[in-house]
Amino acid sequence: MQVVADKPNKNVESLEMSTIQMKMESIKELPAFMGEVDVIKTIQLLPGVQSLGEASTGFYVRGGAVDQNLVLLDEAPVYNASHLLGFFSVFNSDAIKDLQLYKGGIPAEYGGRLSSVLDIRMKDGNTKKFGASGGIGILSSRLTIESPINKGKGAFILSGRRTYADVFLKLSKDEDLKNNKLYFYDFNAKGNYQINENNRIYLSGYFGRDVFKFDSFARFNWGNITTTARWNHLFSPKLFSNITAIYSNFNYSLGADQEVSTFTWNSNIEDIGLKADLSYFPNPTNTIKFGINSIYHRFTPGSITVEQQDSADFDFNLPKIGALEHALYISNDQKITGRLSARYGLRYSLFQNIGKSTVYGYNNDYEVQDTTEYGAGKIFNTYGGFEPRLGLKYTLNETSSVKVNYNRMRQYLQLASNGTSSSPLDIWFPSSPNVKPQVADQIAAGYFKNFKKNTYEASLELYYKDMKNTVDFKNHAELLLNPLLEGELRYGKARAYGAEVLVRKQEGLFTGWVSYTLARTERNIQEIQPDWYPTKYDKTHDVSLVGAYKISKRVKLGALWIYSTGAAVTMPTGRFKYRGINVPVYSDRNGARMPAYHRMDASITIANKPGKKWQSEWVISLFNVYGRKNAYSITFREDENDSNKMIAEKVYLFRQVPGITYNFKF
Repeated sequence: MQVVADKPNKNVESLEMSTIQMKMESIKELPAFMGEVDVIKTIQLLPGVQSLGEASTGFYVRGGAVDQNLVLLDEAPVYNASHLLGFFSVFNSDAIKDLQLYKGGIPAEYGGRLSSVLDIRMKDGNTKKFGASGGIGILSSRLTIESPINKGKGAFILSGRRTYADVFLKLSKDEDLKNNKLYFYDFNAKGNYQINENNRIYLSGYFGRDVFKFDSFARFNWGNITTTARWNHLFSPKLFSNITAIYSNFNYSLGADQEVSTFTWNSNIEDIGLKADLSYFPNPTNTIKFGINSIYHRFTPGSITVEQQDSADFDFNLPKIGALEHALYISNDQKITGRLSARYGLRYSLFQNIGKSTVYGYNNDYEVQDTTEYGAGKIFNTYGGFEPRLGLKYTLNETSSVKVNYNRMRQYLQLASNGTSSSPLDIWFPSSPNVKPQVADQIAAGYFKNFKKNTYEASLELYYKDMKNTVDFKNHAELLLNPLLEGELRYGKARAYGAEVLVRKQEGLFTGWVSYTLARTERNIQEIQPDWYPTKYDKTHDVSLVGAYKISKRVKLGALWIYSTGAAVTMPTGRFKYRGINVPVYSDRNGARMPAYHRMDASITIANKPGKKWQSEWVISLFNVYGRKNAYSITFREDENDSNKMIAEKVYLFRQVPGITYNFKF
């Protein structure tokens, strides 16, 4: 298990802190749920990154909500990274080269989210020879093909993955089950070609979808499309540029087909963007980066069509929303002395609402008091501001250093979600005259130390994050198909602070890491609760133990154990009778806790003899080795035999779940 590093002591010498870079080879060594290697599940094992449970590919970084993470696939934003309602992510491990997660000290070229950037890059393809790889598992199968283009000049890669639960449903004797559908698929494609020694072009795309159909009762599907076109140009040995065009689309459809009527509900968010990034190397002690980008956002919150046999068809459409987001940035990595280095930069972001649009004005009771219409193409509202970035690194000696950083981030898009975790039905909506952009200031300090000739890495980081214009929803908010959604919002502030410890071994037969996070995340929104209250993803303690052991050239063992404080929830703490009816009394917002979460996973990988052209391996895994019944939800009901008693019922998803996968490569 290895983390990418240009130098053995890169974690000590580099300016970066609060940053993790990983290769897919490292991720594939870990036990995976049902044999599906997942980059999102892996980063949830890192300090400062948390999940809300087993059925969630959403992740929470240093007190930020799930929508405060910018997830990029070859620079294109991915708005919903989940398959199978959150059990798996959309990233096919065979198509991914590496990833980099920024939790703090975020470089000036990134913006638009408060908490983190997850930058995922696809493989470029093999420029020397044809190759293929894949796998067959109990849940899905994968196939990847790589090949040169004009040998040595370019290459392409095609990678596909599909589950096949629907195939087994066809074998059922139950006619209702035969008509059901339950599957997801991914398709990744990327090509690159070197025109000459100064110019190279790249084109990549992702296409994925989940499909659910339960006879004629309901149908539900959602998916992402991303496309990236990049032109890489070398002006001189000192000046380098990337010009990139991006497209991203996330959409979902929900419906039902009855004998007398058909119901369909569609929603989507679409991005079209263009960016220019340049790097300038004036001398060995300075690296200057600067650039500009613009994105057009188009939101379709909801569109309903009802087709009826016995009466007129019915359509209901929430107004579509348009917005423009722009940014300029410049930064410099400077080596000031032999021991002191700095990274400093400035980003300016600008956000504009653009018509056609209807804007509602609200009074202090959140009732509509006026309505304003704006024509198509009319820019009717603008937000903007500077986002400074600063990082310092002081080298104590060859094996240790101290670092500090500060960054300000602005976020103009947010997610409308009232559940305990994100789902495909959540709605993205932009800042507007009624919704101010969120702003976060984060400061972090860390000590980095390597031991035994860089075999062991250790770090301790402390952080504090202050957030303004924090958005939350009033109790019992109506989010779906609500044209007055902004009237359901309440505003305040938030804070997050904590300590993160990471100890990692990267060489030898045994490799792995230990991570621990001590954290607190709170909000203060007066109209919800006058005092500070924890967020739903506030977890005091979070521990991960991850290890891999190479028994021989053919056999490897992998294991992980995780523990975290239970998520914060709002639960009934008492009740009273009103006209003979028991009425529950609830705790403060998120004033109760779910039970603590912990589990252990294990795997064994058995490969064929090395040196053969056809390389293969069997991966056998067991999720939740000791069968912990981790609570997915807790509900309360009245005892049927005694109305004075309440019964708490815990729902859990899994005990032990085995997985077996056959992987091959040639």
